[in-house]
Amino acid sequence: MYVSDLIEDFLEYLEVERGRSPKTIENYRFYLERFDMLSSEILNHSLEPKDIDLEFMRKYRIRLNREVSDKNNQRLATITQAYHLIAVRGFLKYLARRSIKSLDHSLIDLPKVTRKQVTFLHYDEVERLLEVIPEDTESGLRDRAIIELLFSGGLRVSELVNLNRDSINLERREFMVRGKGNKDRPVFISKAAADRIKDYLAARHDALPALFLNNSRNLQAPDTSGDYRRITSRSVERMVEKYAKLAGITKHITPHTLRHSFATDLLMNGADLRSVQSLLGHSNIATTQIYTHVTDQHLREVHEKFHSETT
Repeated sequence: MYVSDLIEDFLEYLEVERGRSPKTIENYRFYLERFDMLSSEILNHSLEPKDIDLEFMRKYRIRLNREVSDKNNQRLATITQAYHLIAVRGFLKYLARRSIKSLDHSLIDLPKVTRKQVTFLHYDEVERLLEVIPEDTESGLRDRAIIELLFSGGLRVSELVNLNRDSINLERREFMVRGKGNKDRPVFISKAAADRIKDYLAARHDALPALFLNNSRNLQAPDTSGDYRRITSRSVERMVEKYAKLAGITKHITPHTLRHSFATDLLMNGADLRSVQSLLGHSNIATTQIYTHVTDQHLREVHEKFHSETT
């Protein structure tokens, strides 16, 4: 049996038995189909599980390192290569589960990845961002509510755009979201964020379920659920970029920057790392630890203020 035949079985296993999201399965499909394609070029024949050994993986990694990205015509970044190898390791683990002879997945080491420095906004920069948003239009009220919610709740943009009106309790100012890996986590928001959402909903004249709508007025669209009006992640990205420019913020700002800002603000104000991990929905605390270095300056200030000096 060829690897190309087994990839589909593996993806069905991820969907049914592991409960992985459609986006995760789509990514695994892309990485493994590229693995199969490059493997065929290396071997000059279709790849079988028994062909995968350490020497073959050495050749594959060289080939992958020389692969050029379609987007920017540059070689694949180290982190992207790591994602490919994670997919291959998962596939090999699946083969072992089915007693199909191939390379032990534990023998594949991942490249060492240097993470980019986290970009975040200080509280005064968040205030500047909010101040430039007009509140005399429905779209302005929506944009203000979105920015407040991203910063107050630490949401991923994908989580935000999928919210419905009945998803969120504005009186208790808390709700649940389903994040990566289909894991639920609680989200708590400020009174200011809840009030801005109330203002936006009060300005709307529809009964559509989506919490945030795009600016389309095409009410004749065939989708009776109203999801044709739901705001998209790309629209939120463009909106954040627009207000960052208006606020004179020169950093490259995305909706995820506000999630970084949420986490950093908590840590700078004394929250412990484990609590921040839970609020962000990280399965591994190592992911949350990317925020610790951005608080170094804050720790220096604490040290200088509270540590006794010898004379």
